[in-house]
Amino acid sequence: MPAPKARPIPEGMHSLTPHLVCDGAAKAIDFYKAAFGAVEAMRLRGPGGRLMHAALRIGDSALMLVDEFPEMGSVGPQALKGSPVTLHLFVPDVDATMAQAERAGATVTMPAQDMFWGDRYGQLTDPFGHRWSVATHLQDLTPEQIQANFAKMPPAMECGQ
Repeated sequence: MPAPKARPIPEGMHSLTPHLVCDGAAKAIDFYKAAFGAVEAMRLRGPGGRLMHAALRIGDSALMLVDEFPEMGSVGPQALKGSPVTLHLFVPDVDATMAQAERAGATVTMPAQDMFWGDRYGQLTDPFGHRWSVATHLQDLTPEQIQANFAKMPPAMECGQ
């Protein structure tokens, strides 16, 4: 009898899952546990002890990560001198999460504040160079209300400054 067909998207996963490259993935796992309450699902070590694959859960979402493998063209944001990618995390209490992440070693790049789109929102950079935005949704607004709120903002706030 043939084996049962596997689900195209494994149980507990979503269609889109971030997969980060870190200089020091094992330390990054410790940071994500301390900063965001991540739960480690698995860890696969390769030659020389580098992480070939690791999987975490933060809230209801998966996060995968690996160590850098520069010999294969796989490097993290520190080697690239920054990242154009921001990971967005919804949490019940943005202020508490930002404070917890800062205590764990993150750098707050934008303190949490109430935003025109209805979220309390802040930004930080983790010790491995990955950028995060963290938010608590406060109110459901229509696109028209968001546009009207945006129009009332001072110019310095237009890009989250």
